[in-house]
Amino acid sequence: MPKVLRIINRFNLGGPTYNAAYLTKYLKPDFETLLVGGIHQESEADSTFILDNLGIEARVLDAMKREVSISSDWDAYREIKKIIKEFKPDIVHTHASKAGALGRYAAFSSKVPVTVHTFHGHVFHSYFNKVKTNFYLNLERYLAKRTSKIIAISELQKQELVDKFKIAPKEKFSVINLGFELERFSQRREELRNQFRETYNIKEHEIAISIIGRLVPIKNHQFFLEIAKELISKYSNLRFFIVGDGESKGELINYCQSNNLSFSTNKNTKAAICFTSWIKNVEYVLAGSDIIALTSLNEGTPVSLIEAQAAGKPIVTTNVGGVADVVVSNKTAFVHNISDKEDFVNSMESLIKSEELRHKMGQDGQQFVQNRFSVNRLASDVRELYYSLLGNNKR
Repeated sequence: MPKVLRIINRFNLGGPTYNAAYLTKYLKPDFETLLVGGIHQESEADSTFILDNLGIEARVLDAMKREVSISSDWDAYREIKKIIKEFKPDIVHTHASKAGALGRYAAFSSKVPVTVHTFHGHVFHSYFNKVKTNFYLNLERYLAKRTSKIIAISELQKQELVDKFKIAPKEKFSVINLGFELERFSQRREELRNQFRETYNIKEHEIAISIIGRLVPIKNHQFFLEIAKELISKYSNLRFFIVGDGESKGELINYCQSNNLSFSTNKNTKAAICFTSWIKNVEYVLAGSDIIALTSLNEGTPVSLIEAQAAGKPIVTTNVGGVADVVVSNKTAFVHNISDKEDFVNSMESLIKSEELRHKMGQDGQQFVQNRFSVNRLASDVRELYYSLLGNNKR
């Protein structure tokens, strides 16, 4: 049985953890997989419950952290090399940037036959200054030359990595969409909806609009608050929920205070805007919400939008990264440029005014993601890729 060493940046709540965990589980019994990853930051939600729910035992590398640190990164690199020596993998598959760099360097130096890297997003715009961005671009280009295959999680992402950022020629890439256990979003929906709305004191006539994700600048939550401010001035039956936590929380609260927006950080206090912090059971949030928003400046493949559609919820989103690959514009989601605040508000108003439209877009979204983002399809695509690479790289 071929062995796969799967390395992820860190076990924080998000798409990469789900992707790595599902592949670890669903590639059995064809492949034996060891999953390793770094620790999550204090401001991030711990995602080890995902592993527990799937029955996966993973190794945590304390030295592999989000920040660049010569000493910590060197320690993480040496630990990965030690794991490679002990586990003797046929394939090292890395997920996201930090794991991709340390894991691939360790695999190259240990002469692992096959290396695969998945781009879950990238840091080539809206993250760093020009000097640091160019450093990461050149690093990825160097790593790509020695990598057996690079996985892009959408056709748009592949085009961007090939044509815009010149990471590698198109022949080096395979496009494999993410996959999820989507059935859980259609189960117990009425029960979960009632629980969420009772917990947050949402009345039957009130419309709950939620945004889910880390509170960091790249997610652009202030834009969400600007939209909320304009809508609250027109409609009295709206509740906005910011689900997540992170470094931008203080700034967002200050914005609410400066603009006289009613807000709460306590579920027992009713307000127009509620900061819920992290909620692990995202099915519960989606069931209780009526509309889902995303306002990011950059995205890989936004898992929250796939999950929202699986739960039958309409979406209003900015048109960034792989968004266009995971929704159907004007059918399952309204998609707008980052600067289109007026159009974003108008789309929200269309959904606020029409329960029928919300229901129709939600139904269309469910059908779309079930056909495209199932976990069985994900496992099948990766299994086929692995066997093709092993056939070309026999020991």
